[in-house]
Amino acid sequence: MTWVILTGRQSDLDQTATPHKIITNRDYLAHPALFRGQRPKIINLSNRYAYQSRGYYASLLAGSRGHKVIPTVETMIDLSERKLYENALPELELALNKCRKDLGGAFPAKVTIFFGVGPTKAWDRFTRLLFDWFRAPALEVAIKDGEWASIHKIGFAALGRLDATDKKRFVAALEAYTSREWRDTKARTPSRYTFATLIDPNEQLPPSEISSLRYWARIAEKMGVEVEPITKRDLAKLANYDALLIRETTSISNHTYRFARRAQQEGMPVIDDPLSMIRCTNKVYLNELMAYNNVPVPPTVMIAGLSDLQVAADTLGFPLVLKIPDSSFSRGVKKASNFDELKALAAAWLEDSDLLIAQKFMPTQYDWRVGVLGGQPLFAIHYLMAKKHWQIVNHDRAGKPDEGGIKTFTLKHAPAHVIDTAVRAARCIGDGLYGVDLKETKDGVFVIEVNDNPNLDHGVEDSGEKDEVWMRLTQWFLDRLERNGK
Repeated sequence: MTWVILTGRQSDLDQTATPHKIITNRDYLAHPALFRGQRPKIINLSNRYAYQSRGYYASLLAGSRGHKVIPTVETMIDLSERKLYENALPELELALNKCRKDLGGAFPAKVTIFFGVGPTKAWDRFTRLLFDWFRAPALEVAIKDGEWASIHKIGFAALGRLDATDKKRFVAALEAYTSREWRDTKARTPSRYTFATLIDPNEQLPPSEISSLRYWARIAEKMGVEVEPITKRDLAKLANYDALLIRETTSISNHTYRFARRAQQEGMPVIDDPLSMIRCTNKVYLNELMAYNNVPVPPTVMIAGLSDLQVAADTLGFPLVLKIPDSSFSRGVKKASNFDELKALAAAWLEDSDLLIAQKFMPTQYDWRVGVLGGQPLFAIHYLMAKKHWQIVNHDRAGKPDEGGIKTFTLKHAPAHVIDTAVRAARCIGDGLYGVDLKETKDGVFVIEVNDNPNLDHGVEDSGEKDEVWMRLTQWFLDRLERNGK
């Protein structure tokens, strides 16, 4: 990735302060052919961002030249008048006041924030949120202290007017903001695009291991793409990338959904997209959607209260499977062997969820998992049941969850009716990446679940189709970027 820093004057930032190219906004405006054929990330450090100023035009024309830029003209306009940003103040002031204790009980009249970083870590809760709202290299916030601290003004901090201490802080924040993980020390061909992949390094059962993402990065590099890991703390940096792949377990109630929404708002292709997350997260919705589209699912009974339990028992028999609508990878899925077990389990779960679903128990030695990308099959695999258990992951085992083994297939050797059913199910959800779980029984093939965030690991899901899996994943993003003229 090429970073280019624009300044108002050549003297505003020492050329030795950063390895990145520094030019004046005047030179950038006067030479439209600069960086032609490249996709630089522009950091606009102009001393003025007023409407129709050079700073304003630098960001405006960066957009027309296909360059990513911070701050955007939208941010400049938002911060031009208090009435344009006052809708952000309640959330920002709440975060600010939560910093009071760590700051010793009082706030200064002004604080300067560089790339979402304050003077000390005590400011982090507030400064990260501020940078999420207004992505600008340097912001100055005027604070009115009191029993409840309020924000008097938010404005840009001019680089040329920073003192030596703040200038040193700025350079450190700049370096952190433009730093790289997974950087290879060898010379590399400049990439056309940079993809972010959202990970949680501490997740116990991530959808992709770090080693697998590094493997993808090596393949993507050959296709002109740089892959970089980001974490939940990097939401404010998301706009610096061209695309997003979410590789931690998704939920519409946590930061993964916020990342998906932000990527969509930035016009970036994203897996998982917000709508797919909403549709796949809830098993009640999935069951209704599949049934409406004539995709076979196990016999199912909706449970809205204890009065529905007898209907489930009479319709499905025992044992049956009870599911919390919002659950993933065998979590929130239990087997009830008799009515007493069903009643006890349902009573506990109905305290947290207004609806449950009960399904016919279909014991098999494995589940099919078919990966579908862009409406086409990507891989096929057997997930074998955990040892002496009826699910592929046994979460009841003490210590680490116990997973069953795998059996891999090439797509051409997987049963056509299994692949066809999986593709039909995935197309009901959308155009992204999905993992469709199916039971193959003597009565036919049944869709158990469609996952918006399927496992994808080197040596497992790619065992049948090999590197083609990762190449097609990369190409999915490239096709959408090129279709959008990015």
